[in-house]
Amino acid sequence: MSDQAFLAEGLHENRHEMTYGGALSFLRRKYTRELTGVDVAVSGVPYDCAVTYRPGCRLGPRAVRAASVQLQELKSFPYGIDPFEALAVIDYGDCALDPHHPETVVGAIEAHCAGILAGGAKPLTLGGDHFVAYPLIRAVAEKHGPVALIQFDAHCDTWAGDGAEMDHGTMFGRAAAQGIVDASRSTQVGLRTYNEADHGFEILTAPWVHRNGIDAALEVIHARAGDAPVYVSFDVDGLDPAFAPGTGTPVVGGLASWQALELMRGLKGLNLVGMDVVEVSPPFDHAEITALAAATVAYEWLCLLALEKGAKPKPVGRL
Repeated sequence: MSDQAFLAEGLHENRHEMTYGGALSFLRRKYTRELTGVDVAVSGVPYDCAVTYRPGCRLGPRAVRAASVQLQELKSFPYGIDPFEALAVIDYGDCALDPHHPETVVGAIEAHCAGILAGGAKPLTLGGDHFVAYPLIRAVAEKHGPVALIQFDAHCDTWAGDGAEMDHGTMFGRAAAQGIVDASRSTQVGLRTYNEADHGFEILTAPWVHRNGIDAALEVIHARAGDAPVYVSFDVDGLDPAFAPGTGTPVVGGLASWQALELMRGLKGLNLVGMDVVEVSPPFDHAEITALAAATVAYEWLCLLALEKGAKPKPVGRL
């Protein structure tokens, strides 16, 4: 039987269906807004009016959903688990926005995320440009207190602004100044554009990661975050354009997809409370390279939560 996204009877159901057919949802999860018993609600925020260069990431959520189909087909690598046996995940659909009234956008996104949190679920959000992380974090911090931000990015997104603008390059400086992000416990990974100040964040530039390796980066991330609530914000331009061409502000010299996956897997043990994956711009993508990378890093986050809930890994081969 196909169309699991609409016809699944339970939250843990994982039917076999054609990867190239059927109704699309993220990882074929059930489309619903019922949050009872739900661990994670995946939703899209199709907004890109805050970009500073190439647009198109308003189409990101649908592209990431489409690229996720093969990830649902087999047990996860390298764990050998079906994460949905342990973890109840739904596709909550997209946040309703009125881009013709931009003054309503921040409130709409924040309320959307707050509703998910109020239902007891963790938010996994598909962007959209990176600005959408700001209202998402506002909602998460309202519930959990100031978050430790782990930001994968080519850019710092802490450039100076007037504190009210809507662009995707100033919002984390604002979030730190407002106390919803605890910069002293936060780490930015993959940066390779210049800013004159670190604003209290630990910055692991892409060249530093290339030279020092995954384990050294994870040691810093874990030491900084400690037991704080951790929000992961993954801008796909943190990846080198060879691995993520479909994004609005590509910068060469970035992380390889394998590095990003190893870093995500290394977040095991942290107090993970939310995640977004942003800046996928399908008009500039090729063969779903970028969308597939985005879907996979989001899937890795779900696998971490499944392991936390007791899923037992059964790896095969040398890891």
